[in-house]
Amino acid sequence: MAGRAALEALEVLEASLAELGAVLRGTGEGFDPLREQADRSLDGLAGVARLEAGTAALKVHLAAGYAEAAKAVASRAMVPCGAMAQEASMVAEVAGVLTIGARAAGVLLNESQVLANVLPLTLAGLQDGSLSWAHAKAMVEETATLDRAGAAALEAHFLGPDAPIPATAPAPGELVPHRFRHKARIWRERHHPESLEKRHARSVAERRVEHRPDMDGMAWFHAYLPADTASAMWNRTTALARGLQGPDEPRTLPQLCADIFADAVLSNGQDGQSGQDSGGTVAEVRTPHAEVLVTVPVFSLMGLTDEPAMLDGYGPIPASMARKLVADGAGSFYRVLVDPRDGAPLEIGRTSYRVTKAIRRWLRMRDGKCPFPGCSNNSLDNEADHLLAWHHGGTTGISNLGQPCRKHHRLRHTSGWTPTPATKHEPPGWISPSGRRYKSEHQDWEPPQWPETLQDAVGGQVDVFHLGPSPGEVVLDRFLHSRG
Repeated sequence: MAGRAALEALEVLEASLAELGAVLRGTGEGFDPLREQADRSLDGLAGVARLEAGTAALKVHLAAGYAEAAKAVASRAMVPCGAMAQEASMVAEVAGVLTIGARAAGVLLNESQVLANVLPLTLAGLQDGSLSWAHAKAMVEETATLDRAGAAALEAHFLGPDAPIPATAPAPGELVPHRFRHKARIWRERHHPESLEKRHARSVAERRVEHRPDMDGMAWFHAYLPADTASAMWNRTTALARGLQGPDEPRTLPQLCADIFADAVLSNGQDGQSGQDSGGTVAEVRTPHAEVLVTVPVFSLMGLTDEPAMLDGYGPIPASMARKLVADGAGSFYRVLVDPRDGAPLEIGRTSYRVTKAIRRWLRMRDGKCPFPGCSNNSLDNEADHLLAWHHGGTTGISNLGQPCRKHHRLRHTSGWTPTPATKHEPPGWISPSGRRYKSEHQDWEPPQWPETLQDAVGGQVDVFHLGPSPGEVVLDRFLHSRG
């Protein structure tokens, strides 16, 4: 079976080679030979990417086939060695053939066996070129702690024939690998058989700081912390650094962040309201307000369920952490409630009378980050940008706005990259200077969990509830009566 699969992968690889050859043999005739060369080169790069994916799939089939055959041979020969020795022997063999280290060979063997035996949809995507090796590795790693049923469910959610992918959203293989990993991690956290509360409690006990020397007289200082603490530290540091920027400040934003962080650790717990400039003098910090969205399912906020909340810029957090952030009124965290029916935003904190603030918050809810393909920038100062310019008749409605980061905002206005139309719930896509269209990543809203005590009462029988005065309960009360 493994041999047949390897032959099929080889046939796909040969077809990809033939396709790539046809692309590269273009005649170059046409009105604009330079444009044709550019297009042919881009098509060639796309072909090479599919070829690399097919090669990776063939390597997976061969490595898994070798492991299967080697184990069978050892068992048949009654080799007097334990499983660990047999595994070490196989790893050494693969390492020797590929001229790689034993650790890399062991990882390759493990990944290959998981893909061949547990993740067939991922391997099929790798083989046909719709997924890259980096996407396949992400799937292997995100399913590592799941049982077979859980791994199959995660894989089917993204790669199955009934995967819930909107037509305007990119397919998994069209996402850059780290963005695909992020989406897979969110789904995994929401659907893991062991609750996030229990896993978080274990991990809190492992919090620590680490120091790692590096080259050129430098070193790394890492801290493993609860997500809300780490996010608050990051956002505060960035806000302080933004406040120090100005015409007389030569340091870059990363340099300012590093200096402020070091200052805070070394200043006996002082609040870090000032930072040293490049000459060693102290500069006053203008501290902008940092506003981080915490998206909380209504029932989770009320304590009726323990499903995860979403921390802007991080991902799923335990319900208890979200409830604590809301109850404590943490200044830099802004509560968002979601619809109990479909998971869409229901209410964004307290009533806002300034439309511009409400629009900016809705954009952050809709897009989650800069909507440019592959960008992960969810910085708090992403800029609202008219898709159709105001002087060309554009409006200031949600459907005509994006929120690109500063880098991609400049790119849009200084190059041929142009955004496509957006909607209230979908971010804009992009058209490159070569005319190619790229879809923007969508938020993964999904219906929250309903408490068992409420499930039978939905459908108009809302008068059986006696809701208290807490903000989440008031919102739910209004929502149910309005839908009743």
